[in-house]
Amino acid sequence: MENVYRNFYRSFYMRTGGFIPSNPLNHDVFPGDFFQVRNGEMIVLGNIFRSGIIDPGECTFAYGTKQNPAGWNFSDGLTKPYSGRGSGSSPVAGEFEFSRQILSFDKRGSFFFKGNDPESVKIMNWNELQQQLIIRLTQTFYSFRELYVVTESATAADWTLAIAGAEKAELEIATDAENFGLADIFGHHSAKTIQSKDIEYYHRETKRKPAFFKAKKLAVQDEKLDVFISELITERQSRHEWASDFYDYDFHYEQGYSSGLSGDVHTSLLDMLSANELNPNTALLYFKWADANLDDIENFFLRYGY
Repeated sequence: MENVYRNFYRSFYMRTGGFIPSNPLNHDVFPGDFFQVRNGEMIVLGNIFRSGIIDPGECTFAYGTKQNPAGWNFSDGLTKPYSGRGSGSSPVAGEFEFSRQILSFDKRGSFFFKGNDPESVKIMNWNELQQQLIIRLTQTFYSFRELYVVTESATAADWTLAIAGAEKAELEIATDAENFGLADIFGHHSAKTIQSKDIEYYHRETKRKPAFFKAKKLAVQDEKLDVFISELITERQSRHEWASDFYDYDFHYEQGYSSGLSGDVHTSLLDMLSANELNPNTALLYFKWADANLDDIENFFLRYGY
């Protein structure tokens, strides 16, 4: 996904209490879907209920949970340089009045989002299911080492989003609805686009599509990770001395230098386990679930080969 969307995704997560827009935008994401992110793309691989990983009778859902509407109407880098009313005429309707508004976006990635009547469907008894999911997703049904599971999907009665593709992008909209406040034109069903300039994305959704979600991700248990990191640091500290003794060559190295550890090393820990050390009886010692967060959103914008 292009970086022009990053500002919206991060803002959406923070303003809505942790919901993440689907990737690509406006794709269906249901509770129980499990997915991976590869080369910036969200790849849904299945659903824990449809695939028989969890018996649907074991799960309790909360349907239609209302979300805070204030968190579903926000913008960044937006100004409204013009709002006004005008009049026109047509051979059919005769004289009519309309409201017109110009929206100006300061920079690439500036946006305006408005969603109405948001609500969600949530897996309520996740804590009762999480351990058997670890065992079944990493050992018995599949052998995942990296995975997300959707725990809650959100919808809106309707929502509208505009994202700027360049600095000073503009969107001009109008409506002929009577007795209509100028501040509410954007996102209204009667609003029409008059013209636009450098708008990367503009969409109005009128159906309750489950396009926003919360998820849990597989993570390594802290205790196992701490031990692994400690052992890895110790190994690195003696690496150059070993190389000097082993190879019949004068490699140069700086005394006390260490390349350090960076990034996520949990996959390395799992790869380094001895054969059969990770099995259905030990899976819970190595894996846990963690909330998907802003760091995971960044994975949508990591593209390889560019």
